[in-house]
Amino acid sequence: MLFELFMSFAKIGAFTLGGGYAMVPLIQEEVVEKKKWIDREEFLDILAVSQSTPGALAINMSVYIGYRLRGVLGSIFAALGCVLPSFLSIIFIAAFLTNFLDYKYVKKFFQGAGPAVAALILYSAAKIGKTKKFKWYYYIITILTVILMFFKVDPIIIILSSAVLGIFIRGEKDGV
Repeated sequence: MLFELFMSFAKIGAFTLGGGYAMVPLIQEEVVEKKKWIDREEFLDILAVSQSTPGALAINMSVYIGYRLRGVLGSIFAALGCVLPSFLSIIFIAAFLTNFLDYKYVKKFFQGAGPAVAALILYSAAKIGKTKKFKWYYYIITILTVILMFFKVDPIIIILSSAVLGIFIRGEKDGV
């Protein structure tokens, strides 16, 4: 199982451009849909915890999932699988490809990859949105967040305000 964890996250790490958020749909596909190691609700919980802890999202998710499945060793193997492809790619690029960054086709490659990464993130958000049963107040928080972002409000203030609003609304619903 440890080797399978390593290989699953190595595959995800090897075929993802754009960082942690671009990895989310691949992680979901691998651990929820294919391997069925965790269910969708738990995946959403892992995603939420991983976003709220310091560090890279994909690494946080791999550590959490690895730990959930096989304890400390599972978290180590999953994290190494997630990180190793990127680490080796960076070493390779630094050693051999820095001279090629000014080539026309290399620039075009990265120009094409950018929108694809944005689409992957949007797809992941839509897929998660279908999974979660949203209440009316989730939509209000989402709309307010987008509006505040357009007014360039500090993301920390948005997150804290959303948390307080969520606590207030849920407290009212739960009779707290």
